[in-house]
Amino acid sequence: MKTWVPSDSVADVLSDLPGVECAVYDGTAPMPEGVDEVEVWIPPLVTVPDVPGTLARMTSLRLLQTVTAGVEPYRPHLPDGAVLCNARGVHDAGTAEWAVGAMIAVLREFPGFVDAQRRGEWTYHHTDVLADSTVLIVGYGSIGAALERRLEGFEVDVVRVARSARDGVHAMDELPALLPEADVVVLLVPATADTAGMVDAAFLARMKDGAVLVNAARGGVVDTDALIAELKTGRLRAALDVTAPEPLPEGHPLWSAPGLLITPHIAGSTPASVRRTQRLIRAQLLRYLAGEPLVNVITDSY
Repeated sequence: MKTWVPSDSVADVLSDLPGVECAVYDGTAPMPEGVDEVEVWIPPLVTVPDVPGTLARMTSLRLLQTVTAGVEPYRPHLPDGAVLCNARGVHDAGTAEWAVGAMIAVLREFPGFVDAQRRGEWTYHHTDVLADSTVLIVGYGSIGAALERRLEGFEVDVVRVARSARDGVHAMDELPALLPEADVVVLLVPATADTAGMVDAAFLARMKDGAVLVNAARGGVVDTDALIAELKTGRLRAALDVTAPEPLPEGHPLWSAPGLLITPHIAGSTPASVRRTQRLIRAQLLRYLAGEPLVNVITDSY
């Protein structure tokens, strides 16, 4: 069974599985031979060039297992007969930890104090605090649940929003009424046609003065120009692990926007995520070889 994997370490994890022939393709080296014979493809974390063209040539593909929760580069181009599965769960810990760190960094003004340290200035003043605040999680799934667990000791109220309502979770159509009460708004929604540009000027205008927007979803969820306009007024603050465009080019207005913390899409890039990804891939391939039901299968409902 010809299988393309993103790294030597993943190949090592699968090396003892019977009949599995691994070739490493990380998108930077030349494409291995036999693309039309690939039955299982595990793409790398960073999307390879020309996904539509690559998938069009994968006429034998039966399983595409991503190492990310998001599947937007692959879903529209999946060949007939192939199953698409994501890596739901493997990045929960890292992403949730980043979100907590990001909101604390912005509220406690850590970037400003780092700048003052470099200048050798003692800039004593009061800051905001996470305690007694309301954290609104938009896109409450496994990462949202992991984030809530990590917030339990911070004395905050957590408000949950998902695509549809369930016990303790608000529906997305309730979001406009919830935004004005939130001190921190965390974005964890998938990139879909419904979420593209959802954080627009109207969304941002509903947020309370001094609130913090935390984006650990995808850059395209936020209208970049609208966010820059709000940041320039000083009314809102933000922390972004994802941007549109991405990577963020030199000289882009986001780099110099006030009240903004930017990290280069590293929330889930941790040793814990690597270990959990390898465990997921191995378990998934064992299911596939045994003809058992796969996990994390992406359907029309995402």
